[in-house]
Amino acid sequence: MDQNDHADLHEVASTVSEARLASVFGTAVDGIIVINEKGQVLAFNQACETLFGYKAAELLGRNVNKIMPQRYATAHDGYINNYRETGERRIIGIGREVEGRHKDGTEFPIELSVGEAATAEGRQFIGILRDLRAKKAVETKLAEAQAQLVNMTRISALDEMGAAIAHELNQPLTAMMLYLQTISKKIRASDTDAPVVTIIDKAIGEVERAGDIIQRMRYFVEKKEPEREEVDAAELCRECIELVKLGASEDRVTFALNTGADLASLHVDPVQIRQVLVNLLRNAREAVGKSDEKLVTVDLVQDNEVTLYRIHDTGPGVPDHLRSELFRAFSGGKKKGLGLGLAISRSIAQNHGGDLYLDQDNEGAGATFVLKLPINRPKNAEND
Repeated sequence: MDQNDHADLHEVASTVSEARLASVFGTAVDGIIVINEKGQVLAFNQACETLFGYKAAELLGRNVNKIMPQRYATAHDGYINNYRETGERRIIGIGREVEGRHKDGTEFPIELSVGEAATAEGRQFIGILRDLRAKKAVETKLAEAQAQLVNMTRISALDEMGAAIAHELNQPLTAMMLYLQTISKKIRASDTDAPVVTIIDKAIGEVERAGDIIQRMRYFVEKKEPEREEVDAAELCRECIELVKLGASEDRVTFALNTGADLASLHVDPVQIRQVLVNLLRNAREAVGKSDEKLVTVDLVQDNEVTLYRIHDTGPGVPDHLRSELFRAFSGGKKKGLGLGLAISRSIAQNHGGDLYLDQDNEGAGATFVLKLPINRPKNAEND
């Protein structure tokens, strides 16, 4: 075999090698980019075109920092120069997560591995890039699912604990009721002053109400339908305000109720709705505790077959970072408690066909929570 034959074979082998390289380069799933010591793009495969939105022709000979976020781009040339002068590796031979920049300006996470090759034209750096957006989306969904699972597990445990507590509390409540009734009978028989009898009767009424609340909470945990009855919308709110005011006498908090005329009655479970209103009013009372103006206002309005209780306080308002988690169980901003009050209250409202939400358009200081309930007029009234 003469020298010309050797040259022909070498040329054929070189051509085959280049074809194979081009095939791998063009069909690779991951992005492949080659740059020189000046940071100029020498090769940019089809996967990179899809990843960054640029055609290879748009980037060949251009600085690679064009596909980097600005915070990376400004320092990239310095990294290359530092490596040339010191040999200190920061990313070469080490895979790491960085961010790329699409042609449309979108920034997204990528996994980058960089290798180095010595050529006749100088050092060249080969980058292998993998889009991490799908992986990140899966990780986010997995994290959310895990958080929901943990939350549901805690709620399930709370359900079981609530049922057990309700069962245990019924016994002392029953005993308290018997004791109070016995005292009431003895006092009445001894012809004692009427005010004492009145106070004991009120205590008996509160014990009965406590038992009623426990029973309703058991229904709520077991997802039973509310025990609805017709109630006066304004009178229900007045009762709740009076109850909350009992614990606010030393706080010097002022409560105000504004109602419209000719309000329709509500068809709701009065125990559950009373629980929601009391919870909102107590929260408002606590919110104004350190304010110069200690005022809690309830605006009761009806419109389009809907009743709205707008409870506004003059407190500091709800911080932005708490708003998205406000109605989630176990995520309240209070130092005490489980953060269940608003979560349960919203569930009760929604179980009545209504809702409970924070008024995001609230003007001025303080916060405004809105309890929305359907009026649910009786059928015979609807047909009139």
